[in-house]
Amino acid sequence: MDKWIALVKSRMREVKFTQEKLAERIGVTQGAVGHWLRKEREPTLERMNEILVVLGIGHLQMNASSDVAELAQAYASDFDAEPVFRYPLRGWSDLTLDQARAELCDYAAQGTAYWLPVEGDAMTAPVGLSVPDGMLVLVDSGLQAEPGKLVIAQLPGGAAVFRQLIEEGGQRYLRPLNPTYPKLPWPEDGEVLGVVVQALIKFT
Repeated sequence: MDKWIALVKSRMREVKFTQEKLAERIGVTQGAVGHWLRKEREPTLERMNEILVVLGIGHLQMNASSDVAELAQAYASDFDAEPVFRYPLRGWSDLTLDQARAELCDYAAQGTAYWLPVEGDAMTAPVGLSVPDGMLVLVDSGLQAEPGKLVIAQLPGGAAVFRQLIEEGGQRYLRPLNPTYPKLPWPEDGEVLGVVVQALIKFT
């Protein structure tokens, strides 16, 4: 356990991960992470491995009899692996958090990030960029919304929508990728909830 804690702390410093950020990635409280790193509580072997994966160390074949030297050697061989991040799935109705589901990816968010399922065909294009119904899109609330970006926007008195932010003649619009849908003028009191940075197709 001491060796695991030392490895985790070292990697956290290397990739500039705070306890809060690590907790967000694995879906626990910051307090839980603190207890583990102070050896006040002991995580399960599955949770220990999940933390190593999130930090980019790689999944180690750990068990109750794992030798700490073997763990350190495996850590050293995988030290240059890319970090893996875990983000929760949210729903469209109120963008509430679904704690039961999360997806892994290699994107390091600038702000709060979450996956949203695409609903409907407004962003399904006949050619070029297309984000069809059923895809999962990763939303980062910490990015600046600029023309050309795909965004999740909250319209006054309405539901959140998934559109492309564009600018024409000094006026900004929310444009669907499906040309059969109308583009919407950007309202003064509209709010960008986040920028879409990745898309993922789930077959199951």
